Amino acid sequence: QVQLVESGGGLVQAGGSLRLSCEVSGGTFSSYGIGWFRQAPGKEREFVASVSGSGDNTYYGNSVKGRFTISRDNAKNTVYLQMNSLKPEDTAVYYCAARAYQAATLSSRFDSWGQGTQVTVSS
Repeated sequence: QVQLVESGGGLVQAGGSLRLSCEVSGGTFSSYGIGWFRQAPGKEREFVASVSGSGDNTYYGNSVKGRFTISRDNAKNTVYLQMNSLKPEDTAVYYCAARAYQAATLSSRFDSWGQGTQVTVSS
């Protein structure tokens, strides 16, 4: 069974950067499409970015395009989310999730989830 562990969250000032990591164990890492989602208090879970198992396909949510970059290192079984030009509205718990092979934008398409990591952006 696949397990996902997020790390790298924290407190940062607006305009700053953070890099989140999602370490995946169980199964064949390159066979998993990985997505990042976030959820702020009182709001629905929002799609942030996803990458296919091969790394060839990526998708981004409209609110993060041009600021966030998703990448994967298949040698380290890890997917990264580089977040630049952070805004207070990026404050949320960030989750990574796995599904078979392909990237996707809907949370319902993902089968396994991590516990989340808190990102707080101060103004």
